[in-house]
Amino acid sequence: METNINNAISINSIEGFKIGSAEDGLGGTGVTAIISENGAVAGVDVRGGGPATRETDLLKPENMVQEIHAVVLSGGSAYGLESSSGVMEYLENHGIGFDVGVCKVPIVCGASLFDLHVADHKARPNKEMGKLAAENAFKADKSFKSGNYGAGTGATIGKYKGPDRMMKSGIGASAVEIEGLKIGAISAVNALGDVFDLQGVQIAGLLNRDKTGLSSTYDEMTGDMAKSVNVFTGNTTISCIITNAKLTKAQCTKLASIAHDGYARAIKPVHTTADGDTIFVLAAGEVEVNFDALAAAATDQIHRAIIDGVISSEDAYGVISAKSLI
Repeated sequence: METNINNAISINSIEGFKIGSAEDGLGGTGVTAIISENGAVAGVDVRGGGPATRETDLLKPENMVQEIHAVVLSGGSAYGLESSSGVMEYLENHGIGFDVGVCKVPIVCGASLFDLHVADHKARPNKEMGKLAAENAFKADKSFKSGNYGAGTGATIGKYKGPDRMMKSGIGASAVEIEGLKIGAISAVNALGDVFDLQGVQIAGLLNRDKTGLSSTYDEMTGDMAKSVNVFTGNTTISCIITNAKLTKAQCTKLASIAHDGYARAIKPVHTTADGDTIFVLAAGEVEVNFDALAAAATDQIHRAIIDGVISSEDAYGVISAKSLI
């Protein structure tokens, strides 16, 4: 099932969520914060072999916490996880969090992608950048931007043969409304593999040797079947699905698992040992839903968000984007 583009809405129009970003354009990194002031039921599924994540264990259905207040997507590899502390501090200072009697503790989960090789490896999403992203989420004139923003600032794709043949990517979003049900996805696309459109046509990824067009990561990778290859490790696609649906924690976890099919449609190869592919789900709990229909729509939105992140990106840091191949 692919949702009709006529049902498309802005990712900013899903009630119960605020999205803000901050970036260091010169250093080539950034943060995207997805905030639920009142708390949202959440789940996560981590498929890649090299993740950098924060507080994912508490999202297991058997664990106590039922709702969280933010998901933070960032660059900076494991260093970028510090930005979640900035989001947490901002939310605490504004009275948002789980009331423990003596204070409120915001529950903030996160994942980071590797962008240290793009510009300045010392430029990393820190606590202050996280606070700024959270602050921007609450500004009336701040809306989500696709491309070289937030966690997508230093994102790249097609890196099997190293940085010399990779392409610029970014962060993207897609959302739909169907019979009162709203669902959307935000994806920072930093994959080892190539990216494909809704028809299965490669639109970006590994450049050919003279950088005039595209090569196939799958073909080049399988051509090395009998070789020991040191796969470039600067990867990971990280996403967050947001919806106004009523879901249990177990359903959020299952939805995150199913939505990885969107990765499989959009990225090839996917979930490699050099990727840390992760999908979070946040549900505001307003609309009853047919779960399987929701999962089908969510998978489509993940695919579309990945495409948006690629086609919205601009050339940067000496790395060309899909726009330069058109």
